[in-house]
Amino acid sequence: MGTVTIGVSIAVPEPHGSRLQELRAGFGDAAAHGIPTHVTLLPPTEVDAVVLPAVEAHLAEVAAAGRPFPMRLSGTGTFRPLSPVVFVQVVEGGAACARLQKRVRSSAGPVPRELQFPYHPHVTVAHGIDEAAMDRAFEELSDYEAQWPCTGFALYEQGPDAVWRKLREFPFGSAVVPPQAGRVEHGTLPTRQAH
Repeated sequence: MGTVTIGVSIAVPEPHGSRLQELRAGFGDAAAHGIPTHVTLLPPTEVDAVVLPAVEAHLAEVAAAGRPFPMRLSGTGTFRPLSPVVFVQVVEGGAACARLQKRVRSSAGPVPRELQFPYHPHVTVAHGIDEAAMDRAFEELSDYEAQWPCTGFALYEQGPDAVWRKLREFPFGSAVVPPQAGRVEHGTLPTRQAH
């Protein structure tokens, strides 16, 4: 069956995702239209195609244990000169992303993966383009803001055309916080319901 290149990420929802993708293309990043706007949980990783079912089962377990959390983007940052990347910063939800990515690439799972750099959640808006265009991306998005409730993540595969396509979404175990079973009123305890 051969190998496939996969990645796991949190999609930036509409209208934010398309807007940032268009801006990325406008800065001259040729890869923009092949990469959905996202926060990475597992960077591009080559795996044997036969392990995909095990990967999906593992991701389903990770998602089942997860809970929705707020995500907020604000302003820009860069990894230059270490890496030619300008990004929009994740200012809320970063700790939850860090916990998730650690579970996704756990040594006990089917895609154990060491990272080249320490994990830093972000949304890439320019990568590997000329310095002037990188500076423009950094400046033009310096006051960018977006927020949404993160309710899951997805598995993607990179095609031979270098385009990333979603294989499957993994919603968190409870996309809605359940109502309280009872509450204390006027100093009395709630009565237990028989099931």
